[in-house]
Amino acid sequence: MKPLPDTPILDQLESGPWPSFVTGLKRLAHDNPMMSDLLGQLETSYRDKSGYWKGGTVGVIGYGAGIIPRFTELKDADGKPLFPDAAEFHTLRVQPPAGMHYTSDLLRKIADVWVDTGGSGLIAFHGQSGDIMFQGIRSENVQKAFDGLNAIGLDLGGAGPSLRTSMSCVGAARCEMSCYDEARALRTVINNNIDDMHRPSLPYKFKFKFSGCPNDCVNSIQRSDMATIGTWRDNIRADQAIADEWMAGHTMNDLVNMVVSLCPTKAITLRDVGAPAKEHETVLRVAEDAEMAIDNHNCVRCMHCLNVMPGALLPGKDKGVTVLIGGKGVLKIGATMGTVIIPFMKLESDADFEKLNDLARGVLDFFAENALDHERTGEMIERIGLVNFLEGIGLEIDPNMIVHPRTNPYIRTDNWNEEAERWYARKAEAASRQAEGGFAQAA
Repeated sequence: MKPLPDTPILDQLESGPWPSFVTGLKRLAHDNPMMSDLLGQLETSYRDKSGYWKGGTVGVIGYGAGIIPRFTELKDADGKPLFPDAAEFHTLRVQPPAGMHYTSDLLRKIADVWVDTGGSGLIAFHGQSGDIMFQGIRSENVQKAFDGLNAIGLDLGGAGPSLRTSMSCVGAARCEMSCYDEARALRTVINNNIDDMHRPSLPYKFKFKFSGCPNDCVNSIQRSDMATIGTWRDNIRADQAIADEWMAGHTMNDLVNMVVSLCPTKAITLRDVGAPAKEHETVLRVAEDAEMAIDNHNCVRCMHCLNVMPGALLPGKDKGVTVLIGGKGVLKIGATMGTVIIPFMKLESDADFEKLNDLARGVLDFFAENALDHERTGEMIERIGLVNFLEGIGLEIDPNMIVHPRTNPYIRTDNWNEEAERWYARKAEAASRQAEGGFAQAA
């Protein structure tokens, strides 16, 4: 065992009530000198308030992406690394199973391969793009580690100006809120576009993410260039028996404070039992003389009431997805959320999944041809305009694509009737295309 360096600053990160990554690094350092030197490198960075890593070129045969090179910049007067065992600390990005499903046997094999091929033992589940992050390996061991991981069925993910690995939530496997087969959607899109992941040819990175419902557990609307989010277009379903169980453990004040008053569009109301129900309403009896009504026409799918009353309220039966474009973190124009380009699309049959892949391929091709270097999709759309982007990928403009609701109440009504007629004509044409195999959009 290599002696641990003095790390007074890192030690402070172990003093709080929460688990610390420093404790894990020290545990690994007992068996791996690379981790001991990593602690010394990190302590120096924390002390000097500066990172001391530089990039380079490291890869495996046949791939242009998937490895993040890290070489130390901390050298002595003779140019030798101050922490030689961590002088090279590369990261392998590896694709996880869709929905993050692992068997215990696979996890053991992953750990064995990583340690047996010279890895540090440090693994992160998962990066923001969904990768399994195998952190810490020397250049001469990178190919060997990849070969071992490939032999157990794993493949490299994306890095650099390429299609990134992608994520899907656990979805239909375990969640009653799921509105489509998220894992199949991920595998369909990624498997058909794998060359753009392994051989970077894009202006900058591009991320797909797939969430089964508007809870958006993989943060697709904020962190992916093309987000596919499950939704429904009929009424919220209700189960009176489960609602009775929920009410048995709560008061009417709980219902008002936790559900009714927190509806963002005030679509939920309480009323006397026996009031005439409308076709678009979902009704639950919550007391002998009171019932809760949800106006589905004003529901914005925020999921709050479904989450607070699980099982009592569930997504409707007419399920599909909404597709959004342009989400990303801070870069040139700040953080942005995705903009709707497909308000509603069924995703059930083989043809539906093929249409999703065709849309993804069209967006990737347009991005590759029109984006500037180091420019994300959302920034490209900001520069060229949403109308030009939609025309480029062959989609009609839809009012549901609005970025921000109008705040000025004064509008011109010149040629109002003519515009309305053109709108209905476009909807009729869209319905005709849907029948012929085009993208299905909401009425």
